[in-house]
Amino acid sequence: MWERAFRRVQLPLAYSAGYSPRPKVSFGLALPTGHESVAEYLDVELADPLGMSDDDVCALPGRLSTALPLGVDATAAAVIAPGTPSLQEDVSSCTWRWVAAPVDEADPLGSEAVASRVAAVLGAASVVVTRPRKGVEVTDDIRAGIAHLQVLGPVGPDPSLGTWLEAELACRPRALRPSEVLVALDPGLEERQVRRMHQWILRDGARAEPLVAAHESGATAAPHALERAS
Repeated sequence: MWERAFRRVQLPLAYSAGYSPRPKVSFGLALPTGHESVAEYLDVELADPLGMSDDDVCALPGRLSTALPLGVDATAAAVIAPGTPSLQEDVSSCTWRWVAAPVDEADPLGSEAVASRVAAVLGAASVVVTRPRKGVEVTDDIRAGIAHLQVLGPVGPDPSLGTWLEAELACRPRALRPSEVLVALDPGLEERQVRRMHQWILRDGARAEPLVAAHESGATAAPHALERAS
């Protein structure tokens, strides 16, 4: 999809060498199947980076958006300094928003009950869960991977609809997912409507999204279209 969009706007991509050259486009952290996102990033290497002016860079998001399918928008672009780590290496945590809902035949938990369990997890020195990894059940302490966790409120008046949660979860040494947080809260909960809201990197102790952190002049943060998945 992205390669087609780049061709349509005639962006001069750099290509790899070898028998089957590919455009030098690299994505950030993988998004689990079925999850939505409003915070995706990719790095693109150009054959002639000096051939693009500041005006060209500013106009690029609008040009790309018209070449992308409905529901996928390019919201910002910035020039990255040589030697900047890849997104895969640089992103340290992600903010997620999702519904914690009761599994089939489980007793529904109200928002107050979920909030009590969230408080217990945040107050614990360790949170040990068992989760599958490459087909094997592995026991891990996930407490250090939960940087922030809060209840946003009920989905509706019926407790069976679930409760909205938001969390900032670490990506290293292994990405922690919302489903694994729910295991710690209650085995009778399952995730629904999972959406990645932000990806965070650290620069000199300050947290910022990749486009802001990569732009030393303090570019405006990319606007998030909250009701559209990218």
